[in-house]
Amino acid sequence: MKLIRITTVPQSLKSLLRGQLRFMSEQGFEVMGVSSSGEELEEVRMTEGVQTVAIEMTRTISPIKDLKALFQLVKLFRKEMPDIVHTHTPKAGLLGMMAAKITGVPHRLHTVAGLPLTVATGAKRILLNFIERLTYACATNVYPNSYGLEKIILEHKFTTTTKLKVIGKGSSNGIDTAHFDPSLISSEMRTALRKELGIAADDLIFLFVGRVVTDKGINELVESFTIVNNKYPKSHLVIVGEYEKNLDPLKPITEKVIEEHTNIHAVGYTSKVIDYFAFADVLTFPSYREGFPNVVMQSAAMQLNAIVSDINGCNEIIKNGDNGWIVPVKDTASLQSRMEWCLKNKKQSIEMGLKSRMVMQSDYERRFVWMEILKEYNRLLGTHR
Repeated sequence: MKLIRITTVPQSLKSLLRGQLRFMSEQGFEVMGVSSSGEELEEVRMTEGVQTVAIEMTRTISPIKDLKALFQLVKLFRKEMPDIVHTHTPKAGLLGMMAAKITGVPHRLHTVAGLPLTVATGAKRILLNFIERLTYACATNVYPNSYGLEKIILEHKFTTTTKLKVIGKGSSNGIDTAHFDPSLISSEMRTALRKELGIAADDLIFLFVGRVVTDKGINELVESFTIVNNKYPKSHLVIVGEYEKNLDPLKPITEKVIEEHTNIHAVGYTSKVIDYFAFADVLTFPSYREGFPNVVMQSAAMQLNAIVSDINGCNEIIKNGDNGWIVPVKDTASLQSRMEWCLKNKKQSIEMGLKSRMVMQSDYERRFVWMEILKEYNRLLGTHR
C-alpha cells in the first residue's frame, strides 16, 4: 500500500512526525514524505529511510504560489496513485486534500493539530473558516489530535461527526519517554547550564519552549514574570525558541524587556532542548491556541511542573492542581499568581511534576500512538498487519 504524508514545511515533517514514517515503512507501507524544500527534507529522507519530494508551499496566503503547488500535487498523485494521502498543518491540508480529491485518492486523511482561526477576526476569520470547511469537505476522514479540537470543530460545524475521530487519547506522534527522561541528563550538565546563564543553584527557573510570538502568550508571560521577579529576585525566565517577527511579532515593549532584563534569558533555537527541560523547575506555557502541544508532553515526561493556559490539549495533559496549573488565556494576574505559588511551594511543585511523567508513560507513549494510527490505516484499507 502506498502512503503519502504531507506537511507545509520540512521542519514539521522532521519533528512533528519523527520516527513515524520509518515505522509505517517497516509495517509494509511504501511511504513518501512531501513538503517544501530544505535541509530538513533531506534529513527526513536519510533518517526515516523513505522517499521525499519537495513541493514549495507557503504558510501565508499566496494564491499564485498555492495554485502552482496544487498543480504539482495533482501531478504527483496521478503519477504515484497512492492509497492514502495523510496531511498535517493548515496549508498542506488544504492543498493536499484538494489534490487528493481531484485525483480520486480513496483515503484522504487530515490531522488537525491547531486552529489559527480561533484567534483571528474580521475578514481573515471568514477566510480561515472557509479554508477549514473546504479542507474537511475534500477529506474522507478528519483527525483532531485532541478532544478539545474535536469539540471546536463540531461547534463551528466545519464537518460532520461521521468524519471526525480522535486517535488514541490524542497527540499526532506521542512522546518518546525513553528519550525525554530526566535521568539521562547529569547533574554536571544542569550545573554547567546554570553557570553559563549566570543562574545560582538555588534560584528557581521558569521555562518557555516554542515560537517566540504573541500567540504563545509571551507578552503576558514576560509581564507576569517582571512582577514576580520584583517580589522574588531569585527567579529566572528562560525562553527557548525563535522569533517570528514577520508572522506574529511581540509587542515592542516585550522585546525590550526580554533584551534588557537581567533575569530573562532568551537563548534562541536549540536542538538540545532536553537539557533545558532538565535544568528548569517549572514550564510556563500560556499559549492562546494549540492542538496537542508537544512541548507540554515533553516537559511532563521530564517531570516538570507546568503552568498552562486553559485551551484544548493543554487542559487534557494537565489536570489543574494535580500535575500542574491551568490559567485562563491572556490572564496575566492568574499566571502571576501561579508562578508565585511555585516559588512559595517548591516541594509541592516538584511533586506535581513527578506525576506528569507517569501520565505520559501510560497514555501517550510514542509507540502506542503509532500503533493506534496503524490500526486506523488498516481499518480503512480492510487489511490486517
